[in-house]
Amino acid sequence: MIENRSGESRRGVIGKAWIVMGVVAVAEAFWIVVDFLRPRRAHALDDADVVVAGPIDRFEPGSVTAFPAGKFYLVRLEDGGFLALARECTHLGCTVPWSPAENQFVCPCHSSVFDIHGEVLEQPAPRALDHYAVRIENGIVKVDISRPHRRQ
Repeated sequence: MIENRSGESRRGVIGKAWIVMGVVAVAEAFWIVVDFLRPRRAHALDDADVVVAGPIDRFEPGSVTAFPAGKFYLVRLEDGGFLALARECTHLGCTVPWSPAENQFVCPCHSSVFDIHGEVLEQPAPRALDHYAVRIENGIVKVDISRPHRRQ
């Protein structure tokens, strides 16, 4: 049997290495289970979750403005209200562009059509476009993109 300088056999060193790796694997498995079972903290509103769209005056009534970074469209309705619509089609998740000539959102993948409010005009989309919460603070429009509100 071959021994190293400290007098320990190769088989003994390999055996100890397997024991160490086994202990590490058990510790990792324990950590994963504990992390999975631990309750999550409430999601705090982060600055990264709020997109500052700009002053109210920047948006004309009846206009649609794309915000690629936030993946939404900000719609200024004719009555002066705001609506933030997700850019993903509810059919298969394609990016739905705004068509100003048709005054509609038209999905290039499967031809779903949505009106300016995000409602389905032509299928195969099963439901209206999701939307985000919009708030106005001191004349500035802000959109909370932390989670979309699923519409039926």
